[in-house]
Amino acid sequence: MRRIISESDRIAGARGNPRPGNDYYRAMSEFRHQIRRFVRFSEGVAEGAGVEPQQHLLMLVIRGLPEGMKPSIRGLADRLLLKHHSVVELVDRSERMGLVRRVADKDDRRLVLVELTSKGDRLLQKIFVQNREKLRSQSRELSEALARLTREQKAGGRRRK
Repeated sequence: MRRIISESDRIAGARGNPRPGNDYYRAMSEFRHQIRRFVRFSEGVAEGAGVEPQQHLLMLVIRGLPEGMKPSIRGLADRLLLKHHSVVELVDRSERMGLVRRVADKDDRRLVLVELTSKGDRLLQKIFVQNREKLRSQSRELSEALARLTREQKAGGRRRK
């Protein structure tokens, strides 16, 4: 049974139109707004700590890689959604600041890995603590926005009771 969530959705559904109604767009817009609020806060914290937001993300990705994944330039590029050469430049800048260092892989000396220095680890922890507090204070809004969005998506399709 299809649940009607708004007049515009009812009309679109009656016409067989797969276009989402205004409620879908509102839900997506609110979710993106909440994400952007957090991202902008996090960027400000990184800048306040003296690093570029991309450098913060690099350190976070290195520290938070999935178990068994090596922090190669290619792996970091995949996780950061950046091109290989952009990550090379990012690592160069971060290495000059003493945040990361390149090391040869123990199993394959041809493979270069990137690891955090103690300075990078301390800085990442400082940024992380502030970001965690912001997420705690914003968690209700983020959760509600995501719940609204997923409810709107489910309501747009057919559901059985």
